[in-house]
Amino acid sequence: MNPADGATHEASKGTIRVLQLYPRDMNIYGDWGNALVIRQRLLWHGYTPELLEYNVGDDFPDDVDIILGGGGQDSGQTVIQDDLLARGDQLRGMAEDGTPMLVICGLYQLFGKFFRTKAGPVIPGIGVLDIETVGTDERLIGNVTLTSPEFGEILGYENHSGQTTLGPAVEPLGTVSKGAGNNSKDGHEGARHRNVVASYLHGSLLPKNPAIADFLIRTAVERKYGPFVPGNPDDDFARLAREHAARRPR
Repeated sequence: MNPADGATHEASKGTIRVLQLYPRDMNIYGDWGNALVIRQRLLWHGYTPELLEYNVGDDFPDDVDIILGGGGQDSGQTVIQDDLLARGDQLRGMAEDGTPMLVICGLYQLFGKFFRTKAGPVIPGIGVLDIETVGTDERLIGNVTLTSPEFGEILGYENHSGQTTLGPAVEPLGTVSKGAGNNSKDGHEGARHRNVVASYLHGSLLPKNPAIADFLIRTAVERKYGPFVPGNPDDDFARLAREHAARRPR
């Protein structure tokens, strides 16, 4: 391990394979940063991260422990939709089996039932989440603060015109105190189902919200190796980022 990464020379506790879905087309808001956070925190916790990518037409890797997906424009969602639908059964099975996943913005929408674009065409989703999204003329932009029963205060930034409604088979990630969230009406942000965390929040999300990163890591480790013994992550920069984000206006 590289000492510059904050890791020690102790033997690795094991390898965790982290797969990014469609980073070529669904990464326009810096969501790659979520993968970098998972990588670094795995090192701090004593595990060896293996970062993988899956793009349209690739072979889907075996033995994936964590899945991450980012946001994209409507055009990017159109590019990936056929490939994503072809992988739908596999991803639904993994989600129901408990694979930890984080999906942001565009892939949050496509993990639902459908996304009806503002122009009218419907992009079908893969039904991992009981949600429906409709494109609107209203764009929800700005800093967001929400309270989550699992993760405490979550901070991020939203920029979306799709408005998402949750069905009864999912819970919201949290309740918004600043910003809009899933839509301009119900005060909820994101969705939770089994070990899937879904959100509109960019920024990237995980650098300012290490509790969510550690949930994904802990869940992956427990599924693969048994009890999770945490390391000693350096959260100083995360605390500073949270302090600055909390002071920002909407």
